[in-house]
Amino acid sequence: MKKIVILLIMLFTVCLSGASSVIAASEDAKELASWKEGPSRQAIVDFVRTVTDSKNKYFIPEHKRIAVFDNDGTLWCEKPVYPQFIFAIDRVKAVIEKRPELKEEAVFQAALDGDHDSLAKSGAEGIQKLIGATHGGMTAGNFQSIVSDWMESARHPRFKQPYNKCVYKPMLELLDYLRANGFRTFIVSGGGRDFMRPWTKETYGVDAEEVVGSSCHLEYRDGDVYRTEKIDFLNDGKEKPVGICRQIGIRPVAAFGNSDGDFEMLEWTKSGAGKGKSLCMIVHHTDAKREYAYDRASKVGHLERGLDHAAEAGWVIIDMQKDWSRIFPFED
Repeated sequence: MKKIVILLIMLFTVCLSGASSVIAASEDAKELASWKEGPSRQAIVDFVRTVTDSKNKYFIPEHKRIAVFDNDGTLWCEKPVYPQFIFAIDRVKAVIEKRPELKEEAVFQAALDGDHDSLAKSGAEGIQKLIGATHGGMTAGNFQSIVSDWMESARHPRFKQPYNKCVYKPMLELLDYLRANGFRTFIVSGGGRDFMRPWTKETYGVDAEEVVGSSCHLEYRDGDVYRTEKIDFLNDGKEKPVGICRQIGIRPVAAFGNSDGDFEMLEWTKSGAGKGKSLCMIVHHTDAKREYAYDRASKVGHLERGLDHAAEAGWVIIDMQKDWSRIFPFED
């Protein structure tokens, strides 16, 4: 009789364990609903289950669960050109009304003409000049209002939606999934910090102080904080780990990007794990029908080193076409 009771207890325990696994899988499916079953989705679920299990040797305490996300091309659509460049182009007319001499410079003429190819060819120096002139010379509060108004009115040329609606549904689900499991989520972008801060909370659930980005020089005068035309910090490539150190102060355990500008951020995240666990993922744009398909030959979101290095580094490539059942929240 005693043996029967023990067997019944063991059977009940196994069934209970199995039921718990089914419930967990069901919850994961609900929270990551736009992710198709496959290696990418499984890598996320396995990582989160492992590092949040206090009995697992790879357990990571909550205060160290830092996840960083690039923005352009990782969280929202960056084609046909970075949305912040469109914002700058839209601002050029207002700036030139006050400073007509700028019309003589090639980068500003290209902006007036909507010539994206010439803008791209102007390089970092030309783009910085454009960004400086269109983003500086006003108070921080005024700039925030201008960005917010632009977000309300501007529309993506292909999708005819506000830019902050052209965000990736699977990545929104991933942000929520990580936060539900004790992670803090940060945006670490080459885009402007102050350009993103007015709308990241509503769009991604990411607070203003959790946004790390490029920034202009600020100065206090006449009782207010003013933006200048001088670029203070360009948060891209090798500077992304620097930006994380400066603002967050903790090395991430999970990093998500889409271009070679994110390479060092993923590399640093992976190396920081040592013999522990980390999760590094690259969004590969492979869906020309639902979004865009691009990588090595693209000037916007150029991805080459990441593709070549991912397998060796243990990074996961997210294939947009294969891994996502839905791309945008506004899809039927």
